[in-house]
Amino acid sequence: MNPIIIKLSKDLSNLDEVAEKVVFYLKKDKVGAIPTETFYGLAGNPFSEKAIERLFYLKKRSFDKPILLLIGFYEQLFLVVKEIPPLAEKLISRFWPGPLTIVFEAKESLSPLLTAKTGTIGVRLSSSPVVKKICEIFGLPITGTSANVSERNPSKSAEDVLKELPEVDFILDGGKLGASAPSTVISVLGNKLSLIREGIIPFEKIKSLLIEDNFL
Repeated sequence: MNPIIIKLSKDLSNLDEVAEKVVFYLKKDKVGAIPTETFYGLAGNPFSEKAIERLFYLKKRSFDKPILLLIGFYEQLFLVVKEIPPLAEKLISRFWPGPLTIVFEAKESLSPLLTAKTGTIGVRLSSSPVVKKICEIFGLPITGTSANVSERNPSKSAEDVLKELPEVDFILDGGKLGASAPSTVISVLGNKLSLIREGIIPFEKIKSLLIEDNFL
C-alpha cells in the first residue's frame, strides 16, 4: 500500500491544515516522514510502543540505537527529561530553536526502545515551523530520527523518502530541503560536554561559546 502524500504549500499557507492531518495519523500510531530544518524525519508518537516498533521496522534499525525526539516549544522538554543541567541551559539559550540535539538523562517513563536502555534521550527544539506546528497541535514531542534506512543517506525530498521507505504510512511533502549536514549531537550528562556527532553546528563553535562564558 502506497503512503498517503500530504502536500505542504511553498508559502506554508496550508500549514495548519496539513499539521492537523499529520496529528490525526500520529494519534492512530502511524509513522510518517516530515520536513525538518535539516532533512526529512520520521515522525511518530514516542509514547506509543506500537508506533516506536513500527519506526524501527521501517528504518531496519538495530534496537541498540536510540531515537531522538523533536519538540515544538521549550516546555515540552520537561515531558521527557529528568533535569536540565546549567550547561544545557546555556546551550539552549544560544542554539535553540535550531539544529543542535542535546542528550539528557531521560525520564524513567520513556520507552526503553527510545533510549536503547541507556537511560538517556536526545532532544531538539526544532526551528522548523512545520515541526513546531505539529508538536503544538499534537501537544507532545514527536520522534525525529532521519527518514531513511539505517546507515544510508538522509532524505532531502519526498521522492527520496519514497525510494528509501516505500512502506511509510504518510509523507508530508514540503519540497526539497537544502541542508548539507544533520544536526550536531552533544551530551550534557553530569553537566559535562561531549560530542556524539558533528553536524551543521561546529563543535568548536559550541566549545568557544562556553569558554567565553566561563562554562568550560
